[in-house]
Amino acid sequence: MPKAKLDRVDRKILTLLQQDSRQPNNELAERVGLSPSPCLRRVKALEDAGVITGYVALVAPASVDLPVNVFISVSLERQVEERIDAFENAVMNRPEVLECYLMTGDADYLLRVVVPDLASYERFLKEHLTRIPGVASIRSSFALKQVRYRTALPLGHLAE
Repeated sequence: MPKAKLDRVDRKILTLLQQDSRQPNNELAERVGLSPSPCLRRVKALEDAGVITGYVALVAPASVDLPVNVFISVSLERQVEERIDAFENAVMNRPEVLECYLMTGDADYLLRVVVPDLASYERFLKEHLTRIPGVASIRSSFALKQVRYRTALPLGHLAE
């Protein structure tokens, strides 16, 4: 996707929506110094350009019995297109996989997985991850404590 040209108002809109995407348009407009109609047009233009890709509710994992956060490094036997596609398609269909990155370095992929307990992780590992064709090694690291978690992107580098 081509990089969008964002002015000061667009950046302010993005910053405020990342803090609270449920704020009414009239409040957002006031906070960025626009009237409601131009503000709404700006938000729609950001959505149409693919800058804003969606709106979500952030749920506290422990409140829905998902306290175990696991980071998994996966190496493939060979990095060939069919193995890469098979792995990526398999993890795309697993609800416990929140993030998956193709990496440089020692491992081919880094996954972040959430599960209710160690037995659930063991089932995920045995019944799903180890059955993906071409997986050579799996290394798991369990998060002991979340020190920082953010969803808002830092936009300061976009300043004019």
